[in-house]
Order: sequence, then structure tokens, then C-alpha cells
Amino acid sequence: MTQVSLSGLKVNVGKYVAMAEADEEVFITRNGKIVAKIVSAKPDKKTAWENLTQIFSGINLTDEEIKKDREERIAR
Repeated sequence: MTQVSLSGLKVNVGKYVAMAEADEEVFITRNGKIVAKIVSAKPDKKTAWENLTQIFSGINLTDEEIKKDREERIAR
């Protein structure tokens, strides 16, 4: 974890973006308080999978129901 002041970020923005690209979190401070965080834009596959499984939990469709829904969507 790295902390940098807003003015320090302005001077060395490339350095801190490179750190974020290397999967290091960079916290930006203003008047000594953390106000923002720079992180990598790479997708977090584990979190994405957890979100998807949470969306579909409790849904138990039969093959026939899935086929019927698919055909209805195609017909639109």
C-alpha cells in the first residue's frame, strides 16, 4: 500500500499509474486523509465469478424451461 498526497500525485502521476498497473494500491490523500484509491483496471476474475454465482443462486430451471425461454427470446 502506498500513500501519496494530491500534490505529489500531480508531480509523479506516471509513477503511481505504473504502480497501479503492477497491482499495487495507491491511496491519495488530501490534508492527511485518504480521499481516493488508484487500482489496476484489470478485471478481478474471482470477484466477477462470485458476483455471477450470487446472481444465479437459487435459480433452478429445467432444460425444458431454458429451451422455452431461449425460443421466446429468438422469436422477438
